[in-house]
Amino acid sequence: MKKFNEQATADLFEKGLITENQFEEVKVYRSLNIFSVNTELKLFLYLSVLLFTSGIGILIYENIDSIGHIAILSLLLVVTAVCFFYCFKNSKGFQKTETQFEHPVLEYLVLLANILTCIFIGYLQFQYKPFGEHYGLATLVPTIVSFFCAYYFDNRSVLTIAVTGLAAYVGLSVTPHDLLNNNDFYASQSLSYSAVMLGVLLILWTIYSNRIALKTHFSLVFLTFALHIISIAAISNLMHQDSFTWIIFAGVLAGSTFYFYKISYQLKAMSLYVFMIVYGYIGANILLFRLFDTIDFSDFWELLIFLLPVYFIGSIIMFIKLIKNFHKEIAE
Repeated sequence: MKKFNEQATADLFEKGLITENQFEEVKVYRSLNIFSVNTELKLFLYLSVLLFTSGIGILIYENIDSIGHIAILSLLLVVTAVCFFYCFKNSKGFQKTETQFEHPVLEYLVLLANILTCIFIGYLQFQYKPFGEHYGLATLVPTIVSFFCAYYFDNRSVLTIAVTGLAAYVGLSVTPHDLLNNNDFYASQSLSYSAVMLGVLLILWTIYSNRIALKTHFSLVFLTFALHIISIAAISNLMHQDSFTWIIFAGVLAGSTFYFYKISYQLKAMSLYVFMIVYGYIGANILLFRLFDTIDFSDFWELLIFLLPVYFIGSIIMFIKLIKNFHKEIAE
């Protein structure tokens, strides 16, 4: 990394983007071997929020009979209200552009308050059912609160909770593992279409937000969710026996791959580019095997077995080459 930074600085100097005096100052600064612990400190703050909320959950579980529901809910409400009061008091208010708290701890207090809100509403619904049998409302309310907090306090972590809650409201569990294991896309076509529609809505909201310059730095969060949701829903349906169904989702995956190929270059987002390639590769292989399934390869079976390792090795080499080319292009 040190050698890479030195080379990058030398390239800037050779291109005339920095003066010789600036070049020397950069070299002197780097020779001091000063490094930032900002990332490490934020990681510990994030872990502390997770451990605190996990501790509350364990406390409730182990002492539910001795503490009582009212006492637990009251404690959650008080702690949540204190966190929100402190955050609102020290925030700069809503702004369309990217904003930050003067102290980074406040950012994690917003996250804590939001998680506690979700716990409070979930516990309240589970114990007293204020929303009756409409469990979707118990998901929608904290989702709305999360979206409000994400935009008001400019918090990406809370935005992630908000989008996850929105996905849960339409019947999804938004992680690649849970999407494949807990959501039966194959049996429920309506769930698959809902997933695709949610992904499309996230993309449209991103486009609209960029057009009106509303929190444009949130684009990567929305697009990441959209990429995973659309691609996994499409891939899960490519094996469907109904030709009309799998052709539709093949088209959805092709369109998604093309769009995220273009947008990954536009945003210079390596994560979108990598997952776009992975999902596109998986979909292409499924379609290839469907094609092979319709052709009798009994006379060429040995040849196919011989070519299979070559194919996968070539795929790995091509994947690495694509990543290198992408990194090179966005760095220029």
